[in-house]
Amino acid sequence: MARQRVTMADVARKAGVSTTAVSLVLNDRQGTRLSEDAAKRVRAAADELGYRPNLTARALSTRKSRIIGFISEQVTVDRLASGLIRGALREAKRQNHVLFIAETEGEADALDEAVDALTDRQVDGIIYAATRPHALRLPARVGGTPVVMLNAVADDPEGSPGGPRPDAVLADERAGAVDVVDLLLDAGHSEGVVIVGRSVDQPDDEWLSLAVQRRLEGIWESLGAHGVRPIAQLPCLPWSVKAGYEAVRDLLAAGVTPHALICLNDRLSFGAYRALGEAGLQVGRDVSVVSFDDDDIAVYLHPMLTTAAAPFEEMGALAVRLLLDDDREPGEHLVPMPTRVRDSVHLTRARAAELQQQSPEPDWTR
Repeated sequence: MARQRVTMADVARKAGVSTTAVSLVLNDRQGTRLSEDAAKRVRAAADELGYRPNLTARALSTRKSRIIGFISEQVTVDRLASGLIRGALREAKRQNHVLFIAETEGEADALDEAVDALTDRQVDGIIYAATRPHALRLPARVGGTPVVMLNAVADDPEGSPGGPRPDAVLADERAGAVDVVDLLLDAGHSEGVVIVGRSVDQPDDEWLSLAVQRRLEGIWESLGAHGVRPIAQLPCLPWSVKAGYEAVRDLLAAGVTPHALICLNDRLSFGAYRALGEAGLQVGRDVSVVSFDDDDIAVYLHPMLTTAAAPFEEMGALAVRLLLDDDREPGEHLVPMPTRVRDSVHLTRARAAELQQQSPEPDWTR
């Protein structure tokens, strides 16, 4: 037999007050004339009876369900982008909301069903997330429900079906690329630089996402600012360990020995490490390597990999904050990609000598 739900009337009888008084106390209404003793009795009675508010009724009266919808393509199984959900979950909990998660696997029908299920539950808003940053279609049935795009942008430049183009939370790929490549070039690597992952004359394909475009913009911006031209650009499809290994292996077999590699993601760099090692070259001594994403394995490589970290947890948290902030500034919201400085970048001899000259010898006579 199902347990009967405890009502406000039950709490009122237990506390010896009216149901109106119970509603005022449990909804934290300010400025009431209830005594502190009465409020304590109400809370104690609610705890003892196990009272839980009727969220559906509360949503109807306050127009707030304290539920956030989270729709993804394959974020829940992606090893990197699962951080989006972790960040969103933590921030939702901090703001006394719960997250309802739906996964579409890229199917249009599944997307429509997810939107219907969430809007039927009167969610306070929907976060629409992608594994790889790109443009996503918003179904018309979103209506006036607030939407924040996470690791994605809306594909309709005119806006969503129910209003203006929704806010988008993205990693600041361009600035992150500038920072990590600046670090490499500031170590003195003005010659023998190789880009692993994509070339400028490579035809557009499914891997040329919004993030990749901006990542490349940052790389070339830094190279241009330092007056550096790469000696090779190695296209790789897909961006896998195997592809990175084969690209660098073939480069070495052709008689080209790089001084520095800019790998467009960590998986490519893992393969590059192996190819360099097989050729008797040591990362961090003979060849410097920088990369992107900060995969968990990056700290277990020898030497540990210097890489621009994908800030997925911070992005997920920001998406929740934006969704619940009625005064937010509309548009794109970029989250910095911190550079994890480790051991895969070494100073060239010329740069080391230059720095040595800039540092005055200590005066031991004092």
